[in-house]
Amino acid sequence: MNLFKHLFMNVFADDNRITTAVTTGAVDGGTAVVLDNAIRTIYSKEIMFKAMPNMRFFQFATVREELGVEPGLTIQMLTYDNLKMGGKLTEGVRMKTQALSSSMKQITVGERGNAIAVSELLLQSSFDDIMATATTLLARDMALVLDCELRDTLLNGLTNIIYARNKDTGEKISSRNEITEKNTLNVATIKDAVEILATNNTPKFDGNYYICFVHPHQSRTLRDDPAWIEASKYGAPDQLFTGEIGRIDDVRFIETTLMCNGAAPQDDPAYNSELKTESGLPVYQAVIFGENTYGLAIALPVELRDNGVTDFGREHGLAWYSIWGAGILHNEYGVIIETA
Repeated sequence: MNLFKHLFMNVFADDNRITTAVTTGAVDGGTAVVLDNAIRTIYSKEIMFKAMPNMRFFQFATVREELGVEPGLTIQMLTYDNLKMGGKLTEGVRMKTQALSSSMKQITVGERGNAIAVSELLLQSSFDDIMATATTLLARDMALVLDCELRDTLLNGLTNIIYARNKDTGEKISSRNEITEKNTLNVATIKDAVEILATNNTPKFDGNYYICFVHPHQSRTLRDDPAWIEASKYGAPDQLFTGEIGRIDDVRFIETTLMCNGAAPQDDPAYNSELKTESGLPVYQAVIFGENTYGLAIALPVELRDNGVTDFGREHGLAWYSIWGAGILHNEYGVIIETA
């Protein structure tokens, strides 16, 4: 990424070059000039580069790009189940073998994208680099669309759901409507979720940790617990993930405002009208999971595409476009946590 950033800055250091390459819409000999292919390639890479800091869920997905697409746009992803446990051997007795247990997970892919249009007048009269700004906005949009789809894949695909314990009494509850203001996210609830994952033999990332996505409202209560370790105070030089804020034992926490809840404004991507108790108390969702829980199948990597020039060069279109799909690979490898 650093190398690409260096190359990108060198290529576009000259404002005149980018303006000439991108905004040329004048008719020359009866032929309109559109975006140069080389410039379009650079912008296609730049959209992913700019989107990466905004993508939380993407960094933990099992990604497959080299798969073939069958009729119906269904991609098959092969997954393996854990082996049955071995044990002691007896001299002279042959070991019993077991077959590998695998399954094919089908993920349906489809088109994703968004587009903008700008006028030639804006391009010629603006003091800002409009097309460069457009790539930033399109990159943020692509990151939001992808992360929301991966989030929904987890929250709609997992069946293990637990509810936060009472922070004062430690009492367990068994339904959403039992949640009160005392049922905030706490260490005891995290340990309940870890118990479920460990019982299901959920593999840890790098063999060391689970990942938990939380809303800032939920992480606020965790930060006051003595078991909480801030990401800046890790004893080992771990590579921090995008959005990582801290850890408790073998669980690392990623904070994002995209976690679904009933308190967000209705036009917010995190808003879910069903996440309220009968008394109207907003409910927040967190999710904790291990490796290979969900997958992302990419038939066509994200590209930045131009629409040439229209209306005799008076309008320019730019869009991001991709073909992908997401799905649950191992339902038992994740747990949804609902809290106040």
